[in-house]
Amino acid sequence: MLFMADTTAGVRFTALGPDGPLIEGADSRLADFYAYPDDPQTCWVRGNMIASLDGGATADGKAGGLAGAGDRSMFGLMRHAADVILVGAATVRVENYSGAQVPLAARHARQSRGQSEVPPIAVVTRTGNLEPDSLFFTRTEVPPLILTCADSVDDTQQRLGAVAEVLNASGSRADSVDNATALKLLAERGLFRVLTEGGPSLLSQLISDDLLDELCLTVAPILVGGSGRRIATGTGEVHNKMRPAHLLSDDQGYLYTRYVRAR
Repeated sequence: MLFMADTTAGVRFTALGPDGPLIEGADSRLADFYAYPDDPQTCWVRGNMIASLDGGATADGKAGGLAGAGDRSMFGLMRHAADVILVGAATVRVENYSGAQVPLAARHARQSRGQSEVPPIAVVTRTGNLEPDSLFFTRTEVPPLILTCADSVDDTQQRLGAVAEVLNASGSRADSVDNATALKLLAERGLFRVLTEGGPSLLSQLISDDLLDELCLTVAPILVGGSGRRIATGTGEVHNKMRPAHLLSDDQGYLYTRYVRAR
């Protein structure tokens, strides 16, 4: 069994192998399963998503409706490991995001790795349509980054410049955000360990652009039915092969998978 202070709140995790629970190395720290590559020089993009057993990305319209105690632990753990959290504007609005909350022990661990105490959140938004009095801007220790396009950057700067750093992340098209350009801007700020929490449109774009290095997918032991979206929803279709890194479970029956890009 694996235990993690501050975030797991008594949740018991088991590492699974082809023949059942693994015994050897079972006392390793949970954080080791989610360590980023050592000393990255370019952005390493990790996706963290949750889905129901029947493939739904939400329950009652929110991804948080599928979460259990263990998934919330993993959510915090991955945030604490990241240099920056990358999300789409719709996810910020629907999930009512605030800034990242980092406990004392995780702050010390981040400092020892040369990271800031609290990771900023970077929002991809073509229009800059975010409310400056929302929790996202008022309940945060560090100003968020707004990654918008050339057509919207001046207006967004006027509305949100006092509460965020607004950046032009357009590529060849002035009316859209280019994800490769957005990652380049993050890398220029030393934010190499990227964690994206979606939503489905942003994740699909990162997959289509071949920019996603790994996917951590929680499978919730819940059936939702209905017409909910998948974790990745877009017009492009690719065939990017991944390889399994690990599989964990907890005492509520959630599965925690981690797949990395096949080289």
